Amino acid sequence: MWSGFLTLLALVLGGLLWRARRRVAALATEHTRLQQTMETDRHRHTEALAREQAQQAALFDSMVEGVLVLDPKLKVRLVNPPLERLLGVAREVRGCAIMEAFRLHDLEELVNRTVRDGQIGNFELEVLGKERRSLEVNSALILDRQGDSLGMILVFHDLTRLKQLENTRREFVANVSHELRTPLSLIKGFAETLLTGAKDDPAVATRFLQKIEKHSDRLSFLIEDLLTISRLESGQLQLHPQSVGLHAAVQRVVEDLHGKAAEKKVLLVNQVPDDVRVHADAERLQQVLFNLLDNAIKYGHTGERVLVSAQPDAENRVKCSVRDFGPGLPPDAIDRVFERFYRVDRARSREQGGTGLGLAIVKHIVQSHGGRAWVTSELGKGSEFHFTLPPA
Repeated sequence: MWSGFLTLLALVLGGLLWRARRRVAALATEHTRLQQTMETDRHRHTEALAREQAQQAALFDSMVEGVLVLDPKLKVRLVNPPLERLLGVAREVRGCAIMEAFRLHDLEELVNRTVRDGQIGNFELEVLGKERRSLEVNSALILDRQGDSLGMILVFHDLTRLKQLENTRREFVANVSHELRTPLSLIKGFAETLLTGAKDDPAVATRFLQKIEKHSDRLSFLIEDLLTISRLESGQLQLHPQSVGLHAAVQRVVEDLHGKAAEKKVLLVNQVPDDVRVHADAERLQQVLFNLLDNAIKYGHTGERVLVSAQPDAENRVKCSVRDFGPGLPPDAIDRVFERFYRVDRARSREQGGTGLGLAIVKHIVQSHGGRAWVTSELGKGSEFHFTLPPA
């Protein structure tokens, strides 16, 4: 009897033990699966966080605006590359105070005002470095739901180019007004003199009418040059490039200016080889050559020569040069001589009757052909104006 009971007990205990082992194995498997799921979720969360941080970094880095983020203690937390370029930051500044990082008292003042007012807009900041920059800064505190400060964000907009364009526009309007006012005043003065009795003297009337005609022509030339440069700058001037013989083009301009050159006893010499051909708009090429040769005659010394030459350059383009033997240009004028209305000697230029736009038109026409224009000069030894064009 006891033997049967023990056998039955052993069977029951064995069944329980087997079930327990199966349960333990199932729990171990479930635990392993949960661990794997948690590891997968953690990995996915890490990847998602990394992607989000990468996207944020890419966003900050690709912005045109500069971005500065400060921590609650007003130390630098983040500076994006555009701001590093704008402020000339060349070292690690994270964790630094504003003055330590940027050495800008106005920026420190803006941060202090933002702490006091919560937000500041359209703050103008001038930065002096390799080049002067004008910046507009908008700043705001970063607050949590309870209203406690988490730091500050400042966004910098570069207004340097807009300021330069505004100054150029203002200077252009002032120059045009002055250039128009001078001949108009003279025309009005001569006309009033004629009306008050000078018309009754044929000799005086003829002389005054010739003056009126001269200054009317000056106005016409100025307006035509203004329209030309406006069309060039806006891209509205249509070019019709073709194969043009440079020697023949120079020769036509030499013949057109022969009378003017003869008055100053200036010899125009065409040294361009007969076989040089360029890919250019023939009419605009004539305008470039005319302006350069006319300029050389005006400002060269009486009895000297003006040489026109051409040769291939290192970029497989044709470089044409117009050399005079006049007084030359001072160093500070070399970089500005192609600007609109820029004159080295204003009194002499107006006496010569120029509009002040000839070289600006040359530069824009050449650039429209994919070339460039520049000048080399030495005081007392003359100037040489160069421009390049694509070969035919």
